[in-house]
Amino acid sequence: MSEYTLESFTVENKTNDGIKLHTRLFKPGRESKDKDENFAIVMVHPYSILGGSQGLLKGIASYLASNGYVAVTFDMRGVGRSTGKPSITGFAEVKDVVAVCNWVSDFLSLNRILLVGSSAGAPIAGSAVDQIEQVIGYVSIGYPFGMTASILFGRHHKAILQSSKPKLFIMGTQDGFTSVKQLKNKLKSAAGRVETHLIDGVGHFQMEGPDFDAHMVDLIIKFIASL
Repeated sequence: MSEYTLESFTVENKTNDGIKLHTRLFKPGRESKDKDENFAIVMVHPYSILGGSQGLLKGIASYLASNGYVAVTFDMRGVGRSTGKPSITGFAEVKDVVAVCNWVSDFLSLNRILLVGSSAGAPIAGSAVDQIEQVIGYVSIGYPFGMTASILFGRHHKAILQSSKPKLFIMGTQDGFTSVKQLKNKLKSAAGRVETHLIDGVGHFQMEGPDFDAHMVDLIIKFIASL
């Protein structure tokens, strides 16, 4: 893996309740030329209340940077060094996603953003997609569409399903939160271009683990090429 550089920032957006978000910027090293100097991948971590943090996305972000892409991770409110308190349904966290994307656009001057959400980060990112003009596409890693998870995150579904922006849903066929049938039924009503990629025999938390980081990056890079 070729080199990348890592910088830390505090993102504070006046429209975001004064919340300060600990943010990491993964940039391609000198050896790996930026694939697109006007493009960034913003990643949204799994459920804060169950211990989700940006650290879980470090592997994917570093692989992306090593492949020439600017990647951004951040701790949502109440996680790590970010201020505030996490919410149970993830609606307050949508503002965090918008704040970081605005920072990427304003501070980094990158005006094309791919939003990637992992697990509960997928519905949160999905609710932000159409609130951010600069977002040109969306990738979900293990979206929790199942019945039980929908008690918490069901109100997020409509936003991403109605968005006309290109979408990729990656899921393991043994995902404990969503069955393949539930995924397909949900996506029947989705607007715009929708792709799915199923990983055979793999469970929800297994797919989020480091063993699958390189595979996730391959899928994300192929999707970027199609945008």
